[in-house]
Amino acid sequence: VQLQASGGGLVEAGDSLRLSCAASGRTFSNYCMGWFRQAPGKEREFVAAIRWTGQRTYYADSVKGRFTISRDSDKSTMYLQMNSLTPEDTGVYYCAAGAIVYFPMTGTQYDDWGQGTLVTVSS
Repeated sequence: VQLQASGGGLVEAGDSLRLSCAASGRTFSNYCMGWFRQAPGKEREFVAAIRWTGQRTYYADSVKGRFTISRDSDKSTMYLQMNSLTPEDTGVYYCAAGAIVYFPMTGTQYDDWGQGTLVTVSS
C-alpha cells in the first residue's frame, strides 16, 4: 500500500486545514486507516482513525470535537478536517494503513505509512 499525505501548511490559531491521504496499491475493505502526528522533540501520537468498511471512527481526546476523519472510497482517499487549530496541534502528520488493526490508537498495529505533511499553527 502506498500512502501520500498532503494538505499541511502554516496557519494561525483558530484556523482550519484539511489533510488528505491518497492510498493506492490494493483494495481497502476491512482496512483501518489512521492519522498520527509528531511534534518537535516529542513522540509520535495518535490523532484519529477510521475503519474503511463501516466507517467507525476513533479520536484522541485532544482533538475530539475539533477534528473529523472521513474517507472517500471512490477516490481511495482519507481526510482529516481540522478546525479550531491551536499551536499544540503543530507537527508532522502521518497517515497509516493496516489490514489487521485491533487497537487503532496504537501505531505498531499499522503496516504502511505515508511520508508526512507538516502542520504549523502560529499563536
